[in-house]
Amino acid sequence: MEQIPTSPEKPAPKQLLLDVNENSELLKFLIDQLKGKSRTTVKALLAHRQVSVDYHTITQFDYPVLKGQKVTITMGKIPEEIKYKGLRILFEDPYLIVIEKEAGMLSIATAKEKLLTTYSILSGHVKRENPNNRIFVVHRLDRDTSGIMMFAKSEEVQSKMQRAWHDAVIERTYVAVVEGVVENDEGTIRSFLKENKALIMYSTKVPGEGDEAITHYKVLRRGDAITLVEVKLETGRKNQIRVHMKELGHPVVGDKKYGAKTNLIGRTCLHARVLAFIHPVNGTEVRYETPVPSRFMSVFARHAKIENE
Repeated sequence: MEQIPTSPEKPAPKQLLLDVNENSELLKFLIDQLKGKSRTTVKALLAHRQVSVDYHTITQFDYPVLKGQKVTITMGKIPEEIKYKGLRILFEDPYLIVIEKEAGMLSIATAKEKLLTTYSILSGHVKRENPNNRIFVVHRLDRDTSGIMMFAKSEEVQSKMQRAWHDAVIERTYVAVVEGVVENDEGTIRSFLKENKALIMYSTKVPGEGDEAITHYKVLRRGDAITLVEVKLETGRKNQIRVHMKELGHPVVGDKKYGAKTNLIGRTCLHARVLAFIHPVNGTEVRYETPVPSRFMSVFARHAKIENE
């Protein structure tokens, strides 16, 4: 166990540098190394982003550490986490970044907006460590859709995730407030999606007319004019949820492009709530979940009479 020297001119928190001598999981490794520290204390170090592996901050308890790696622990109070407008970093390691994006933020640049995008912000984030670092888009969310997104830190990881997307992604779950009262408690929508010349996706039942799209939905709450639904994607086509909700006869609130007549909170009421996947490098399962946006629930209080369930 080696103590990393700090500069007297720039006081910094005390750090401990630990060598990994055999393959293990991070939490087990830390408990074995930090004799006298309780399991709860060690978990808190991870939760508070005070542990890094090969100088990359890790919060995942079961993150695999390999022989020859170095684990750094920052003791005591650490500098406040950097906050970015429009997004929050949920997970980061040397290979991936998982974020929660706010509604209104573009995933990537367009002809009209080139600066304030998740891509540009995260590109600046990784370049703080090394000016040569880059990020790569793995999948996208529409501008008015909030929720969980993933980026890769190399073309190799990006390519690996995209090639194995169907097998690597365990769960993609969204929540949406849709117009009208959805009659069935749950159901599945299957069709083929195709884009027209106006760049609007449409649904057809004719095989070969487009890409197969499968969407599963479940009602979470009904009001007198709106419904909160949970939506799970079996496939990930462009605008799939928005098109399929329109096909069901219940467009997503605020989604004028796909038939909505109401806009209750000034945005499309669609949120990517859960993303679970197999890590492309170490093979572990990574799962992140966010709450249903409070503004979605406020819509029921202000605009609908909620059923007693």
